Amino acid sequence: MNPIANELLQQIQTLNPIQQAWLSGYCWAKSEQAGIAPNAVASATSVASTDAQVAQIVQATPKNITVLSGSQTGNTRKVANTLVERLQVAGLPVKHINIGDYKTKQLADEEIVILLTSTQGEGEPPEEAVSLHKFLYGKKAPKLDKLQFAVLGLGDSSYEYFCGAAVAFDSKLAELGGTRLLERTDCDLDYQASADAWIEKIVPVLVAQNQATGTVTTTATTSAVTASSSSIYTKENPFPATLLTRQKITGRGSDKDVRHVEFDISGSGLHYQAGDALGVWASNDEALVDEILDALKLDKDEKIVSNGATLREALINDLEITQNTPQFVKGYSEFAELPETAVQNPQVFASSHPIVHIVKHYPATLTALQFVELLRPLTPRLYSIASSQAEVGEEVHLTVGVVRYQDGDTERQGCASHYLAERAEEDGEVRIFVEHNNNFRLPENHDTPIIMIGAGTGIAPFRAFVQQRAADEATGKNWLIFGNPHFSEDFLYQTEWQTFAKDGYLHKYSFAWSRDQDEKIYVQDKIRENATDIWAWLKDGAHIYVCGDANKMAKDVEKALLDVIAEQGKFTLEEADEYLDELRQDKRYQRDVY
Repeated sequence: MNPIANELLQQIQTLNPIQQAWLSGYCWAKSEQAGIAPNAVASATSVASTDAQVAQIVQATPKNITVLSGSQTGNTRKVANTLVERLQVAGLPVKHINIGDYKTKQLADEEIVILLTSTQGEGEPPEEAVSLHKFLYGKKAPKLDKLQFAVLGLGDSSYEYFCGAAVAFDSKLAELGGTRLLERTDCDLDYQASADAWIEKIVPVLVAQNQATGTVTTTATTSAVTASSSSIYTKENPFPATLLTRQKITGRGSDKDVRHVEFDISGSGLHYQAGDALGVWASNDEALVDEILDALKLDKDEKIVSNGATLREALINDLEITQNTPQFVKGYSEFAELPETAVQNPQVFASSHPIVHIVKHYPATLTALQFVELLRPLTPRLYSIASSQAEVGEEVHLTVGVVRYQDGDTERQGCASHYLAERAEEDGEVRIFVEHNNNFRLPENHDTPIIMIGAGTGIAPFRAFVQQRAADEATGKNWLIFGNPHFSEDFLYQTEWQTFAKDGYLHKYSFAWSRDQDEKIYVQDKIRENATDIWAWLKDGAHIYVCGDANKMAKDVEKALLDVIAEQGKFTLEEADEYLDELRQDKRYQRDVY
């Protein structure tokens, strides 16, 4: 053997699998840059193949890796991008596809699938992953005996079905014959450390499946890649926007408190499209923090963070204290005597007892550090953007429903909604960022009709949609189906909708005022009432958009749509479900639910 080749082989054998794979990819890329033709590489390989070990290294057949990401807020997509970058560095043949753009029938031909998914509602998949979920749990699901897979879930442990979508995908892929490469990992809101640890585990496993393939494949370019932005401001580096104004847009007699909020984003470089969300970093109410500290008899000035922050400062700016979790209940029960019901079912107890209620009614002796370790990091809240940048320029608008609820005789508020409605100062700064949502977009063809269905603050993105259609002078018809309790108190943006109708950008509207008559009327009732027109618009290529509550409203709307499609199209309910899912896959049925 050539002495140089022998020395090279000895050096290669000292490398671990990741280093070997990276080196093979690097060498291949360098050969391409040098303009070496593939047949020349093949010829060189043939000469080197006199050594069996070298032949095994060079001629191994690569296993293609498909990374599928289903994201509701963008976090899952970011983790998937990090994984793909690591796999590329390792020289592995990998492609990254947004699940919403994935052709489900391809699954039977896949070799390795790494699936990352968030969860919404009651353990359901994010919107872009609904079709794949239906496919796997439907009659046409294929045998997956040749598939190797791994699943990562991102979720929120304050919900009963924590990472339910990941659990469902993981179990079904195995049930259909797939082989797990790694046990499923479920990540909570503070997902970064868990996700990074999972990546550190899965990369070597995938390298072992593709040891020294001699191949480099770049990530497929799909809509999984978020629209690029020239702004330096992100979730990790939010922009300090000026709060221009906030105006209550529900009447005095309304049971709801809804605010229209406007921010100045001049100089930020932030760009957004109709359908995107705005992330808001809010602080906790100082009065609530002091109430908790008084109940626990803890020193507010105790330094508990490495950066020198005091306990009180950490509770105001860094830790979640308005959303209780089963983990908090379990952890706190080690220091306090909680009711038996709390121990037996911490999920139910957490959902009905705020943290402040627990520490006030069930005293405990614990240190500041012990208390802090029971809490999760404070995370930003996302709101559907209620404006089109083509209309408002260097501003961004929100429609915020203020969360208020009773804790015994005390009224409590949500963290971010109360912050935006009352605690943040007008002309003061609020830390914000744009979260792109490519799965809730207007049709590219301006002639395409759209049907917008929303209730309550779910009207927000539709205000942005019609502003954008007006700015584009789109000729497609626009139909708004909107519901709220009372016409006189809860008609959000009433004068604007009247102007849109007058100017020819709101062609049809159907309003459901649920409490203005003895019989409650909701948006799903308006859908059934307009069944003939709904079907006619669909036959004319209309796109349907739904925004609002995931657990109740969105499900009722989908059931009504299925009934209309079955009735008007003369379909069975199963056929209607297939029809609606085809609309979803064609991006003609999109939902922004929460």
